[in-house]
Amino acid sequence: MEALTLTFPMVVVLGLLGFTVALFVSEVVRIDFAAILVMVLLGLLSQLPGLHSLADVSTLFDGLASNAVVSIIAVMIIGAGLDKTGLMSKVAAVILKRGGSSETRVVPIISGTVGIISSFMQNVGAAALFLPVVSRIAVRTGLSLSRLLMPMGFCAILGGTLTMVGSSPLILLNDLLLAANRSLPETAQMETYGLFSVTPVGLALVATGILYFMLFGRWVLPSGQKGGDATSGQSTRDYLKNIYGLRTDIFEITIPAGHDVAGQTYDDLMKKYHVYIIGSAYQGKTWFAPVIQTEITPPCRLAVLGRAREVRHMAEDMGFTLHDRLDVFAEDYAPTKSGVAEVVIPPGSSLIGKCAHDVVFRKTYGASMLAIHRSEETLSFVETEDHRHTQIGEVPFHAGDTLVLLTTWEALTRLSRNRDFVVVTTDYPQEELRPKKVGWALFFFAIALGLILLTDLRLSLCLLTGAAGMILTRVLDIDDAYEAVSWSTVFLLASLIPLGQAVQSSGTAAWIAQQILVLLDGWPLWSLQAGLAVLATVFTLIMSNVGATVLLVPLAISIATAAGGDPALFALTVAISTSNSFLIPTHQVNALIMGPAGYKVTDFIKSGGIMTLLFLVVSLTVMNLVF
Repeated sequence: MEALTLTFPMVVVLGLLGFTVALFVSEVVRIDFAAILVMVLLGLLSQLPGLHSLADVSTLFDGLASNAVVSIIAVMIIGAGLDKTGLMSKVAAVILKRGGSSETRVVPIISGTVGIISSFMQNVGAAALFLPVVSRIAVRTGLSLSRLLMPMGFCAILGGTLTMVGSSPLILLNDLLLAANRSLPETAQMETYGLFSVTPVGLALVATGILYFMLFGRWVLPSGQKGGDATSGQSTRDYLKNIYGLRTDIFEITIPAGHDVAGQTYDDLMKKYHVYIIGSAYQGKTWFAPVIQTEITPPCRLAVLGRAREVRHMAEDMGFTLHDRLDVFAEDYAPTKSGVAEVVIPPGSSLIGKCAHDVVFRKTYGASMLAIHRSEETLSFVETEDHRHTQIGEVPFHAGDTLVLLTTWEALTRLSRNRDFVVVTTDYPQEELRPKKVGWALFFFAIALGLILLTDLRLSLCLLTGAAGMILTRVLDIDDAYEAVSWSTVFLLASLIPLGQAVQSSGTAAWIAQQILVLLDGWPLWSLQAGLAVLATVFTLIMSNVGATVLLVPLAISIATAAGGDPALFALTVAISTSNSFLIPTHQVNALIMGPAGYKVTDFIKSGGIMTLLFLVVSLTVMNLVF
């Protein structure tokens, strides 16, 4: 191999790399702007004498149209489409049913699921699809989003090592081996790897990632704000605690078959025990705000709003089963779907002089009325020191009354278009789900996945086909699609692509590789393999993992051949190690989760530093045991 000398363009590129890392770590400016700034500097420097090889200004912004960036845009739109149908909420409900609200149970379920999905789908795609799921789980459990997204993201990256189609470097590996075989004698020909050849390595890495966060998550993960993205349309528990000073919550009870309460109405139970029945479930169907004159038909489940002691007393007195947490009603009363809001009865409203019972309020408007604010008086369904229990359904409405409602955000959106009300609460999720479109969403998701797995089309085209299909069939509006894209993530990744190309085209990458290999000369075989793994890890942090693989696999084969090692194993070491991208948010998955969770670069350094070392030890150990 011809010796390379350090040139002036290489020195400039090394300086830019150091400047980029300094901006990322110090966070003097936002990380996405830091990446844009570096791209601009790269373009300006390339205009100076002797530095024309750094970048071609005519292609400097091609990163915005790169396969990786367009793929990320498309998969964000696909994820938003699946979420719009309510499908992701159902996935979140299943995970919550299995994992409850315990971080030690939720994290492995989420991380393991995403890891498996990313074994046959691009890891950033798997992470993007599960981003809304994790956000909903954070809201419904009160867990911090920042403590859920990093384990998910890391396991999405690790899951790419489960199969030979899980990551771009592994997809490339067999082609690189075949190309190298052309220059090797027949006796030295390397065999290519089968689809599941790397599965033992991937399983060990995913298991290591899950165990790492289960055992050490409390120390290495940032705490962050609990509950994810809250809205000012408050959850029921928070509103009643703030307004009434009560620890009032929603409980789920079961009325067993054959119970003698049959034939009584919900209103009878509400009056007798001073609780508020806000939901019912019978024969697999749920009602968010059932009419209170409805007769009880066991066996059924009820969602009951009230103080714990009153609900417990009713359950014990009547022989009902009181559940520890919401099960059937978990999704209906999640803060992402429903909560407490306020509306005002304006002058001229057709409701003035009528009461809730007169207009069958729950059936007509899909909401339960919790209280009426009138001048200095508050009428409510609860009894406190400040005000007495009131049958608010029988109180006539006055102009200026403020009604406190327990409502779905979808129903509140409809109320905002009703002239009989003025909706005071404005900051709440104002999107209407489209469950009837779930068939189209799944169809085009399957189309995109099928094109990825069964054809040789570019990944971006496969995913854009699915995204365009969802927009065409009105699963999403085009404006919804634009809003679904995290543009800060797009610009972060697109702006770093020219820097990675400069590292390679200027010869800087080859020079760094040469210097390290000189240091490793004469070392034992295992240390040469470990050195290549470290080198691939460093390169994938400063350039694309594909670029690092293309550059280092031929070097790895040459080193193994000269040292008497297995060249195919050394090549696999490089391809596996390019997934070791946890230290800084240059990997697509890390960039994706950084904004929603509010991570800083130091958070990745803290959590990713240990993960990087574990990755090296586990991957090298398992590869040598298996191969």
